[in-house]
Formats: sequence, structure tokens, C-alpha cells
Amino acid sequence: MGTTSSAGLHPTWQENIMSPSTHNPIAELHNLAEHAHASAAAAHAKGDHLSAHELSKKALEYSQNAFRHSEQLVEQEKNDSRQTGS
Repeated sequence: MGTTSSAGLHPTWQENIMSPSTHNPIAELHNLAEHAHASAAAAHAKGDHLSAHELSKKALEYSQNAFRHSEQLVEQEKNDSRQTGS
């Protein structure tokens, strides 16, 4: 396994191939997931376990969606760079 860069986002052996314009919508999806996780934790802390469970399920859905979109965009950018010869 590679080590993590100083920013902690990408392993040093892996190039960051996502452009800023691609990264922004993905970051927003991750932010939605983070917000749902935080809301679930707050509901759980208040003893509202039913709401916490529903919010946790929504957070998982957002996280999986963000991950799936990230993978798709990385593959798309790899293919685009191969086609342009970059």
C-alpha cells in the first residue's frame, strides 16, 4: 500500500486525475452524505432511534451514490485522456 499525501486525500503512488470541475459535484455528494451521518448521530444522541436509523440508511445511500459517481468520473477521465493522448 502507498502512503497518503500530506492532504490525506490521495495515496502518493496514485495521481489525482479528477479535474476541479469534475471534483466539485462529487464533493457535494460527499457533503450530503456527511450531513446525513451527522443528522443521524444527533437523532441517536437525542434518543430518537427510529429517525436515526432512517437517517443512517439515507447516509449510506448518499455515500454509495457519491462513491459510484466518483468511480464513473475517474474512469471517464481516464478514457478521455487516453483518447486525447495526454
